[in-house]
Amino acid sequence: MPKKPRHTAASGPRLRVLLGASIAIGPGKAELLEAIGRSGSISAAAREMGMSYRRAWLLVEAVNAAFAEPVVATATGGSGGGGAQLTAFGAEVVARYRRMENLAERAVAEEFAEFRKLLAPSVD
Repeated sequence: MPKKPRHTAASGPRLRVLLGASIAIGPGKAELLEAIGRSGSISAAAREMGMSYRRAWLLVEAVNAAFAEPVVATATGGSGGGGAQLTAFGAEVVARYRRMENLAERAVAEEFAEFRKLLAPSVD
């Protein structure tokens, strides 16, 4: 199955929140968390984003380790299957990240418009 294109801008600033040298949350992790929230499954979210289950699982572990409370709660598989849920805390993390992302984008919009003129033409 072909990978679905991510809904990202061709060029522009991207907000990443760092915890030491690691990215606590950025655009890709936020997108993964939103996909888990929609699907109730790490594997379904991974398929939707065109990434391996292992990669998605490692990203979820990294996000959970970066925050004071679990962002994603998981249930072990069995006859009824497992699953994953975005916790209420996780929903708040994503909502606050998206608000910060929007504020940052608006704050630099004018300067970025001028900066963009300095970039080479896109080859997409």
